[in-house]
Amino acid sequence: MDYTVHETAIVDTGAQIGAGTHIWHWVHVCSSARIGSRCSLGQNVFVGNDVVIGNNVKIQNGVSVYDAVTIEDDVFCGPSMVFTNVYNPRSAVSRKNEYRKTVVKRGATLGANCTIVCGVTIGKYAFIGAGAVINKDVPDYALMVGVPAKQIGWMSEYGERLDLPLIGEVTTTCQKTRKTYTLKSSQLTCTS
Repeated sequence: MDYTVHETAIVDTGAQIGAGTHIWHWVHVCSSARIGSRCSLGQNVFVGNDVVIGNNVKIQNGVSVYDAVTIEDDVFCGPSMVFTNVYNPRSAVSRKNEYRKTVVKRGATLGANCTIVCGVTIGKYAFIGAGAVINKDVPDYALMVGVPAKQIGWMSEYGERLDLPLIGEVTTTCQKTRKTYTLKSSQLTCTS
């Protein structure tokens, strides 16, 4: 075994876990889950069966990653943030055949206590503020806050806010990394 599991954690037989991953106190990983290399699953994390987690993903304490969620490489999931998989749940109605797929793209940050309503895609390097509720797709590099969340800006791959309008045609540089970002209409790309 080339990953670390705390003695209080439960990893069901069949779960695939990559090298260098750390699974901490009272975590439960279900049998069909796939977790990449160099991940960290904090205290009280739950990972369902139909879940794919990429490499170098940090999942902080108290997060449940339910079926139909895919998390790509280098994603940060803040403490007690919430994923859902049924859009309109009722205790008396079984909707396991209605799970909506949620995808979190490479490098995104999901702030503490935010809620991701199922069926959305969070763009690469997007930044979801603490407590935000995401109920629609989020563009790459977008900075989202509020309930329901609204885009208030753009973030660099380094996690620095970029001085750009929400819509337009302009280029700017991240002050920390000197990478160049180009906004065309309402889409941001890293061009260097």
